[in-house]
Amino acid sequence: MKAARQARSAAVVINAGSRRGAAARDLAVDTMRKAGVPVSSVYPVKSGAELADALHRAMTDGHDMVVVGGGDGTVSLAAGVLAGTEIILGVLPLGTANDLARTLEIPKGLTEACAVVADGKVVDIDLGRANGQPFLNVASVGLSVGVTQALSHRLERLIGPLAYGVATVRAYTRHKPFRARLEFPDGDHEPIDLENLLQVAVGNGRHYGGGNTVSPMAGIDDHTLDIYAILAAPLREHLKIARLLKDGSFVEHERVFHVATRSVRLATQPPMPVNLDGEIAAVTPTEFTVQRNAVHVVVPQGSSSASFDGRGVS
Repeated sequence: MKAARQARSAAVVINAGSRRGAAARDLAVDTMRKAGVPVSSVYPVKSGAELADALHRAMTDGHDMVVVGGGDGTVSLAAGVLAGTEIILGVLPLGTANDLARTLEIPKGLTEACAVVADGKVVDIDLGRANGQPFLNVASVGLSVGVTQALSHRLERLIGPLAYGVATVRAYTRHKPFRARLEFPDGDHEPIDLENLLQVAVGNGRHYGGGNTVSPMAGIDDHTLDIYAILAAPLREHLKIARLLKDGSFVEHERVFHVATRSVRLATQPPMPVNLDGEIAAVTPTEFTVQRNAVHVVVPQGSSSASFDGRGVS
């Protein structure tokens, strides 16, 4: 299926706990139906467990499109369930950062995103795995975990994406440097030991953290993972790096290690929690892999973010 309009039956799964999810369900369903999307089932959910159950029900009921409304964590979980199937994923960006939508050029407005579901094209995107758990944008250890821990739903609802800046300042002042070892199971790089680190990240998509770029060449259908590690440094150097985050050119800074690969094993000293698209969901040591062309997803007709290959290759 190369066009969203070819879907026979669509299910809508809205995370009512996301920043805009509670108010979006009725408007989204009504808008998509008027646009010709064959919505036949609606599943409101409030937790990851409910989300997984709803997705499995949608698959069992035979829907060939599932439209998911929520933040990046919600959509990543959905992608993990749908990966390797022929079911099309539609995305309604209802979270705070909405980095997957940014990568895929899906508009953040609900009405406009519904129009993409109705009139868009279908492409294949890669899915990252961290010890088997799915992520679409970035997995990371270090500062980003502190940022996630410093975020609160109240702060996100009050100031939206600006909450990331506030949480980052809080996390930076509390951060403790750590050590990491990177091993490459495919043998494409030699193992590397790094000390005195601020953060290590593994990128599958292009954007993360509310609009930062993983690297200038990163893409969500390039079948590779972009690994970067930021070394501890004086505050002035980290501020220089921060100014380069939006376009990804920070990977060229002398205090940043960067490499692309198909798989990597990350061990840290001490063991550390791993952030998967805004959800703390694993602990090091962690093996990261990329599942090629894993998910069929609807994007705008003019989007150049990915193409349709049609082969769910691992």
